[in-house]
Amino acid sequence: MSENVISLHKPTDPPNGSNAPTVLTVVPDPAPPRPAPLWIRSGRAVRTAVTHDVTKTTARTTARHALYVYGGGRILARRTWEARTPARYERLMRAAEAAGNLEEAREWEERGQRFREARHRRRMDLLTSPIDIAKGAAVGTGAGIGGLVLLGIAMAVATKDPADVVTPLMAVINFINLMITIVQVVWGPAITIGPFLALLALWSVGAHQKAAPQWALPANARSNEGEPITPSIVVKALRDLGVSTLRSAIKDMGDAGASMLSPIVIAGCGVEVDVTLPSGVSTIEIQQRRRKLAENLNRHEHEVYIAIPQAARTVRLWIADSGALDEPIGPSPLVTDETMTANYKTGKAPWGRDLRGDAAELSVYQRHLLITGRSNQGKTAALRSLVLWLALDRSVQFWVADLKGVGDWSMVNGIADVLIEGPADDHCIQATEMVEDAVSEMNRRIEVRKNDPSVVFRPLIVLVDEAQKAFMCPAVDDQKRPYGGSKATSRYFMATRTIHNQGRAVDVLLWQGTQDPTDQNLPKMVREGAHTRASLVLGSESQAKMALGDKAVEDGAAPHMLRQGLDKGTLVVASDGIDMPKGQSSITVRTHFIDDDPAKEIAARARALRGGITTLTVIERGEERDPLADILTVLGDEKRVFTQDVIRRLGNLSQDAYGTWSFGDLTRVLDAAGTEAKKSHGRMVVRREDIATALENRDTDGSASAS
Repeated sequence: MSENVISLHKPTDPPNGSNAPTVLTVVPDPAPPRPAPLWIRSGRAVRTAVTHDVTKTTARTTARHALYVYGGGRILARRTWEARTPARYERLMRAAEAAGNLEEAREWEERGQRFREARHRRRMDLLTSPIDIAKGAAVGTGAGIGGLVLLGIAMAVATKDPADVVTPLMAVINFINLMITIVQVVWGPAITIGPFLALLALWSVGAHQKAAPQWALPANARSNEGEPITPSIVVKALRDLGVSTLRSAIKDMGDAGASMLSPIVIAGCGVEVDVTLPSGVSTIEIQQRRRKLAENLNRHEHEVYIAIPQAARTVRLWIADSGALDEPIGPSPLVTDETMTANYKTGKAPWGRDLRGDAAELSVYQRHLLITGRSNQGKTAALRSLVLWLALDRSVQFWVADLKGVGDWSMVNGIADVLIEGPADDHCIQATEMVEDAVSEMNRRIEVRKNDPSVVFRPLIVLVDEAQKAFMCPAVDDQKRPYGGSKATSRYFMATRTIHNQGRAVDVLLWQGTQDPTDQNLPKMVREGAHTRASLVLGSESQAKMALGDKAVEDGAAPHMLRQGLDKGTLVVASDGIDMPKGQSSITVRTHFIDDDPAKEIAARARALRGGITTLTVIERGEERDPLADILTVLGDEKRVFTQDVIRRLGNLSQDAYGTWSFGDLTRVLDAAGTEAKKSHGRMVVRREDIATALENRDTDGSASAS
């Protein structure tokens, strides 16, 4: 019961200014809140009880064990049906026919026919079995009784007691009576316990096979990650993809979808299976559901690859062993085999391993190369491993521009004829001029080839790492021509296009590495000109199409599905220079990583093969040159160099002064200096000793120099 509150107060406006009496006011307490209706409180309690973890766990446990019994019954029924019918042989025969293995299909058909014949014989025997059993029982009973009587007679003769004649027969009768007594005692409890034992047997089969829905299984059993891939798992994963046409087709198949699958074969660190889709289901519908398919197979998305082989309406699934793609692939053969050499024309670079675990080797012969991907994912390392291998072929020349400039390519000093390192616009300008020099060299070779089609040129690899900086360079030359960009006046763009168009024929090849391709930093005409296109992880499907081309992505190439940071060095490659399964237009390669110290050791081996090369780090233009001094410079420490190599090195030193030089120009300078080229082993060479002597004896007025 609430108490009233008494308050004292005066009126706020007393009349005539007089003192008004104090007024006592009784203010009742506010009424207490009314309790919620009983049905609301009961509903809340029920909801709390139903949603409690203990309740849900109990319900899940009860449902799981009940479903184990039901599932065990289904499994035993299916086993019994397959044991007594040729259903198993028919299913395996259809699967063999779907895989195109007709010989195996005929074998299963013959086994099924033999099963039917044996079953028919058993059924025919059942018609005469009652008579045979009766005859056998009569003969057996008579023989048994006769045997017992003879045994009794023998005992009676031995004991001289005629009563022993029936002793064996009575022993058998007593034993039979004992058995009947035991059955009478056990029969009642057996009838009572028997159904429970049958249920326990069904439960045991269901529990062993986990024959319950995923939601009913305990937490530690719901995860099937790493479970071996079987035909039933693949079919179930396809059935649950959410494609209604596919689900209905699998349901209508007599073999529950097994005929769609080829034999599952081991492929490296995973398995591979071809799936022939039913009519009305497109391969693109499967590709678009890659993540769901992977989850249905109890795998992560990156552990399932979908490719489109040559066969119509077929997808090829490669499913990795759980966690296998996170394991290292081992060191490069370049590191482990110090005797390895390279051959530009016939050899293949040991680049890494494909998903099957086979060696992935790339042929670089007359192929322009483009590698792209996000930053810090292994682009430079992938390029560098190719260069280090090819450097072991002493006939190959390298011009390298590293527009990152942090020393990633410093080990090619003494291997490359040109090495430009740095991220500034000046370095981009020098890289552009280097590519333009390659265009001039290409044109020179083309002119020589016109006069002598049989001439063979030394391969020239023009490599630009971080090429997007050259395309985005804002600098403009004296004639208002931009170095970057993708217009007809853009110098780097036009030089790369020219090499792509004609360089392959005379072994002048352009290799580029770029980041995050766009139409601005990697124009379409440039990326389409590469024969070998490879991509690390990218951010979107549109970028993947820029990197590899529409065809490769439509056929299943998915660099945008790689995991940034976790799939470093993993490339999706589209090239005819690498072996891949027939019908595929791309292949995934996990490249070998060669660290800085092993890379320096490989580079030292390459330098030893080449005999010492003076690497130019700056391309100088517009200077007055001293040809004789420059000849001595390009000779380096070598005692003699072929005349054609001297001309080439002079062109690298200064394209303006020596880019158009021929053997006649070299001869003119040597004659003016009082020396000449000599023949060594049938080829013309310039000896360092002769040039050094000519420089010492040269008149001070410079009469031996050439303008």
